[in-house]
Amino acid sequence: MEKKTGTTTVGIRVKEGVVLAADTQASLDHMVETLNIRKIIPITDRIAITTAGSVGDVQMLARRLEAEARYYYFTWGRPMSTRAMANLLSNLLNESKGLYLVQIIIGGYVNEPTIASLDPLGGLIFDNYTATGSGTPFAIAILEEEYRKNLSIEKAKDLAVKAVKAAGKRDVYTGSKKIQVVTITKEGMKEEFVTI
Repeated sequence: MEKKTGTTTVGIRVKEGVVLAADTQASLDHMVETLNIRKIIPITDRIAITTAGSVGDVQMLARRLEAEARYYYFTWGRPMSTRAMANLLSNLLNESKGLYLVQIIIGGYVNEPTIASLDPLGGLIFDNYTATGSGTPFAIAILEEEYRKNLSIEKAKDLAVKAVKAAGKRDVYTGSKKIQVVTITKEGMKEEFVTI
């Protein structure tokens, strides 16, 4: 018997940095397992990924990326760029040929603000905004209508929250109580939770 799960995660890139947002509900079929899961995982102090799909798969991939980022810094004396890490993750997913049941957004600000989405087979798309998970159609509708390249980081944060909130109203698998928000700028990474 197939068990249904779902979530909504959003990534937005603006001139000042990137914003990642996600609901905090973990669901399995018709049951809510918890309302307090973190779906945005820091990889370095400048790069994070979002989780949609198998939590265990994303956690394993996050540990692998963190190890690769440390090795890169030790070898080259500088941090791995978000673009390089996205390409590494794409290669890992492609080599597995669908073994990992995940949709991932990677976002960071190393040399420049960068957002990318990855599918389970390693398909990689760099963009200004994206969404993953079961609430994607609802979140994307908001992002497409309201995204502008000249948004401030605060306005981008408000838009990300609005997109996840809209998904939570219409998608039964997306939580509608609390949203995790991670902002990454030149100054670093900041996490907060918005209660709806």
